[in-house]
Amino acid sequence: MAKANNKTVPTQLKVQDYLNAIEDSQRKEDCIRIHDMMKEITGREPKMWGTSIVGFGTYHYKYESGREGDMLMTGFSNRKNSITLYILGGLKKREAFLSKLGPHKTGKSCLYIKR
Repeated sequence: MAKANNKTVPTQLKVQDYLNAIEDSQRKEDCIRIHDMMKEITGREPKMWGTSIVGFGTYHYKYESGREGDMLMTGFSNRKNSITLYILGGLKKREAFLSKLGPHKTGKSCLYIKR
């Protein structure tokens, strides 16, 4: 059986170009703030993963099935309906914090923030 390649991989695209291309001024401002906070907190330089995810740091994973790869530790993306934050370790333990946010949804390791 052929191994599936990861769709989310680092690219040579420029983070600043991605941020500058965000049309909605409030979304752009929010993404720049998120970028600056994640850079300061992680101490890592951002990299583009695919065409639309800004990632900070990497980790290597290997499943029992033998599938392995590299993934961003944390990051964000400006999506059509929300800004998505990718958070290694999941969100289950952060329910008290999340209850203070405005409109949002969560996935296993994703936080979808709406305005």
